[in-house]
Amino acid sequence: MSGGPVLYFITHADVVIDPTVAIIDWPLSSRGRTRMAALASAPWIWRLSGLYCSPERKARDGAAVLAGITGRAPVVRDDLGENDRSATGYLPPEAFQATADAFFAAPEQSARGWARAVDEQARIVSALEAVMGQVEGDVAVVSHGAVGALALAHYLGQPISRSLDQPGADGGNFFALSMADRAVLYGWRPVDPA
Repeated sequence: MSGGPVLYFITHADVVIDPTVAIIDWPLSSRGRTRMAALASAPWIWRLSGLYCSPERKARDGAAVLAGITGRAPVVRDDLGENDRSATGYLPPEAFQATADAFFAAPEQSARGWARAVDEQARIVSALEAVMGQVEGDVAVVSHGAVGALALAHYLGQPISRSLDQPGADGGNFFALSMADRAVLYGWRPVDPA
């Protein structure tokens, strides 16, 4: 492992899915909050010098849980949000999965009006680079799965692929990146290991 400060990219855990509510306003479920709180057992959580999050409610809720543990107030950054899916809004699970597959499979094309994966990758990497330039010491970013997969592809030097998406369907995973050399220290791990 590389030495020096680490960026922990954390995806929010389980949400309350409500088709009548804008996706950006979905909150964490009680299970999601419990899962995020399990990070209190991670030794690195106590070394954080900074905490950042997406403006979407589910990410802000997750960051608020971590703020309660660490005492670090989260900094909200618009550029840490999920990929822009506003063209479709809520999609039923089967349609969502098919559109997400298309988003990753053809990164230079729009899937059903969603933002292109190449553009979203450039945005999230730029946001993470900005965060790493602002903090000395370890930092946590609470964001979203799809942009996390795009960031992971970039830092691994691999093509955009859904194979790099977080495991499972409920979120609540993280990966670690060395801030010194931008090397991925390890891939997705659950926030609540059994």
